[in-house]
Amino acid sequence: MECARIEEVQYLVHLGWSMAISDVLEKLTATVDSQDRDIVQRAYEVAARAHDGQVRVSGEPYIVHSLAVANLLADLRMDSQTIVAALLHDVAEDTETTLEIIREQFGEEVADLVDGVTKLGQIDTLSAASPSAFADERDESLRKMFLAMAKDVRVVLIKLADRLHNMRTLGALPEEKRRRIAQETLDIFSPLANRLGFWQLKWELEDLSFRYLESDRYHEIARKVAERRSDREEQIAQVVEVLRTDLAEAGIRADVQGRPKHIYSIHRKMRAKNRDFEQIFDVRAVRVIVDDVQSCYAALGVVHSIWPPIPGEFDDYIATPKDNMYQSLHTAVFGPDGKPLEVQIRTEEMHRTAEYGVAAHWRYKESSEHDEVFEKKVAWLRSLMDWRQDVVTAKDFVDAMKTDVFQDRVLVYTPRADIFDLPAGSTPIDFAYRIHSEIGHRCRGAKVNGRLVSLDYQLRTGDQVEIITAKRGGPSRDWLNPHLGYVKTSKAKQKIRQWFKRQDRADSVAHGRTIVERELKRLGLGNVNLGQLAKALQYDKAEDLFAAVGYGDASPQHIATKALELERDEERELPLPPITPRSLKEREPSDFTIAGVGNLLTALGKCCRPLPGDDIIGYITRGRGVTIHRRDCPNVLARPDKERLIEVSWGASERQTYPVDIEVVAYDRGGLLRDIASVVADEAVSISAVNVRTEKKDNTAVLTATLEIAEIAQLSRILTRIYSLPNVLEARRMVK
Repeated sequence: MECARIEEVQYLVHLGWSMAISDVLEKLTATVDSQDRDIVQRAYEVAARAHDGQVRVSGEPYIVHSLAVANLLADLRMDSQTIVAALLHDVAEDTETTLEIIREQFGEEVADLVDGVTKLGQIDTLSAASPSAFADERDESLRKMFLAMAKDVRVVLIKLADRLHNMRTLGALPEEKRRRIAQETLDIFSPLANRLGFWQLKWELEDLSFRYLESDRYHEIARKVAERRSDREEQIAQVVEVLRTDLAEAGIRADVQGRPKHIYSIHRKMRAKNRDFEQIFDVRAVRVIVDDVQSCYAALGVVHSIWPPIPGEFDDYIATPKDNMYQSLHTAVFGPDGKPLEVQIRTEEMHRTAEYGVAAHWRYKESSEHDEVFEKKVAWLRSLMDWRQDVVTAKDFVDAMKTDVFQDRVLVYTPRADIFDLPAGSTPIDFAYRIHSEIGHRCRGAKVNGRLVSLDYQLRTGDQVEIITAKRGGPSRDWLNPHLGYVKTSKAKQKIRQWFKRQDRADSVAHGRTIVERELKRLGLGNVNLGQLAKALQYDKAEDLFAAVGYGDASPQHIATKALELERDEERELPLPPITPRSLKEREPSDFTIAGVGNLLTALGKCCRPLPGDDIIGYITRGRGVTIHRRDCPNVLARPDKERLIEVSWGASERQTYPVDIEVVAYDRGGLLRDIASVVADEAVSISAVNVRTEKKDNTAVLTATLEIAEIAQLSRILTRIYSLPNVLEARRMVK
């Protein structure tokens, strides 16, 4: 009876959803023996029985999802244990079949894989929930995934296949959840597939995410690709024929084929290079697969003899492979019609690695316990975890992975031609710490390609970097200020923090106090109760908070944000009068929410210029609606008619910016105003008014300006960068 039920499930699944276990078993025929295929069949039967009656949000039987994940991994030619674990990956969590039952029936290895994937299941649950409410738990789940990746890559391979099928069926979810999951896929899972070398998974995850995040843009590019498909296919056919003929005449055996186009990659290149669709070289592309490395370079010579190369569009990833194992020659040429054409040249092994990443080498690992080639291929997985014991919180860990692991990379050189791989956006300080901690600590300057550069210079691929060091000394606390852009990598940040922690605590407390008080004063928050602020940030006392800032463990900008939250959460000391809305003139939706009434005419107080994030209160004027003030505005505090004060809060509005007055005090010098204006312009902020006066007795200049600011964090960044300019003594927000 049970066998009949299993056959019925197989039949229904195969009929209704075009998926059956036979599809998976057929793909395993070439790589797995009959005994292992029987185990896969048995795992399917267990999964089908356990999931019987369960359906997904899309309406399909739940077993279809398990089959789809197994099918994807079968395409990657993974081993039978991985396929079995893929079929059972949701059984232990979503059904009555326990992990112990799986261990008894399929062994320790499969049970460990299922357990690893189960522990990662919380990521999808949290993605469907409120991101703010579950941020910490979600980051902890992501940390578990990264650590599981270092222990056994197959756990994450199953998770990637699981995510890909979820993305393929994402349309069944509400729009908000679709966007949230798509963004997480683009931020975490697609870069992870890239770092593991899974190009097939990477491209599809990116295209699916792009489709849900920027639907109009996605369909616009897809339409342009489709409109030119017939012409492009005809042109590619001509190119392929010419290449095959000329390569054969040169004695090079090659497989030449058109390369598939990926919408998100076209979008990224259009945005990164600021080019139109027609100017993107890999919209038309071919791939040449040859027998060996020597033939790769010989084929490159043939390509360049047929069509002229485009200057600056050649990359040799064979001599310098990418850190995810990718190897290939890339060149762009002017094709037969004079339009750009991209050509990729690689061997069969390079192609297999490009398509399947570490999975392409898994069977070699399986054939030998100590396969040095495979170990070298995946060694970076473990090396990326070297710093994990220094990272305290899950959020810091995940942020570090995003910056150090998932971002694009640059290859830079020492004067001795040693190559170092760093995340894009890395600085000379990051490079110094990459070489050695002591070189980082004593870094005082850098030369790039023989020319002096600032320490916040962003390195580019091909740069030759020479670090200038002092004989003794340590890092600057400014290096940890995120607004100044001195340090990019988590490794460098951790080494800097460790250095400060080894210093005298009293010294760190004193430095931390100075930094916190300066930041609060700069933002007009000088009356904050520091003891209360420390407790809100989970420190026992203010001294511990100052020490954390001095060590580099806490950001002054984060502290200032918490201080603003405390202001908003404090009990209101001013009395709230009854509201009579008939006495006030109503208008269109306001920038503010007025307690107890609808939308009213409002205006910002010119005396204190409140900014989103400030604690505010309203004053009912005679005939001009409600004027919005900071709660600590002297004019409000001095009002005798307290009954006209009213509770207000920042509401939803189309208004994007608010005027804020700042004051800058500096020793007068040429170019001072230009440098300040440049900092403001970099933040895309407008200056609506500016005034400068000079004090001849001490040669100082006092600049006051009104900036159109969107949020308090933006103001903090601007003031921090202005303060770091040469000769600047003070940069603060003006609070009257």
